[in-house]
This record gives sequence, C-alpha cells and structure tokens, in this order.
Amino acid sequence: MASERPPRSLIEGRPALIVIDIQASTFVEQDVRAIDHMPGYADRMALSRVAIDKARECNVPVIFFQEVHRPDLVDFGRELDGSEEIHCLEGNPNTEVATEQLGFLPTDYLIKKRRYSAFFGTDFEILLKGLKVDTLLLCGGLTDVCVHYSFVDAHQSDYFCRVIEDCVAGSSEQAHEYALQAMEYLQTGARRSLAKVLEAMDSYEASAGV
Repeated sequence: MASERPPRSLIEGRPALIVIDIQASTFVEQDVRAIDHMPGYADRMALSRVAIDKARECNVPVIFFQEVHRPDLVDFGRELDGSEEIHCLEGNPNTEVATEQLGFLPTDYLIKKRRYSAFFGTDFEILLKGLKVDTLLLCGGLTDVCVHYSFVDAHQSDYFCRVIEDCVAGSSEQAHEYALQAMEYLQTGARRSLAKVLEAMDSYEASAGV
C-alpha cells in the first residue's frame, strides 16, 4: 500500500487555467466526426466558460491551446496511424478557437500545437516560467488524449496538476474515466469538481490580495 502523505491544496502557489483544444468544430453538429466524442462532449466543453470567467475575475491567467495541422498533412506524423482521421486543418473555420462560446479575447494567451501534449514543440513552459505558475488547472479535450498527455508532461516537469472533471470529455465514457484515474494515480487530488475549483480561485484571490 502506498504511504499516506498530507493532502495538497487544490491550488499550490500561483495557478493558471489551461484550456485545451476547445475549437469551433466542438459545437458544430456532425453525423460523423474525425475524432470520436463521448456523449455530452459539447456541453462539458461549454461549461469551461464558467471556469474561464472565474479565472478572469480572480486574475488567474488563462492560456488557450489550439491544435492545428498544415493542409498538406506534412506535420501529422504518426497521428493518423490510430483511430483519428484528418482533423484541425489550417484555414478551416472549424479549426479556430471557439471564441464565442468561450469568451476568448484578443489579449488572451493562445498557443498553437501540432501534437497532443501542450508542451511538445511549443513555448508553453517559457510562458509558465514567465508567469511564475505552479499549479495548472486543466479543462478541454480529449480527456484521454491531449488533456492526459499534457498532464503527464506537466507532472514530469514538477507542476501541480488539477483536472476540472466537469469540464473535460473523452473519446468515450470509458476512456474518459480511465484517463482520469490514470491522472489521479500520478497526483492524488488531481480530479476536482468545477465547484471546488471555483471556490479555490476565490480563496486564491482573497489570499493573494489581487
């Protein structure tokens, strides 16, 4: 049995809200998708707006990610060897961040990525260092792909990681749940409800005097 340790706070040090791949295609009705979505996917993504608005209110940085690929497919690499079809092509309006649903502002941080992890081949860690961030609050999709792999890389870089489980969704309900369990294994207390995260951001604002 693993040894018991004192529980960590939901927010340790300075937080940032990380919004992963909530793009316009999420809210477009499609009979067939390039990437499978679990039931209620769009509703869970839309709920992220609550966390985004609270973060702004509490002066917590919000960092958006957008997966994007070149139309000639040169940067997909091995990504099409699995279950996914061609997706997130440059120039397609459905590839853009879901600005209306998320309240995205031109002044927001936006990082484009070519791979599942938010860290791979991006300047994400440079931004986190500049903002002096300690805790990442994750929302978006897919739980079992981009959220999970971003969590793992953040964990291996010694960030505290929390997943807002109401505001993430996977390729299937089973894959979603298994990914949440895997992240909880890495950091006890990683799975947090939206309500608890909102409370924690309020407490952070009060304690920081921001």
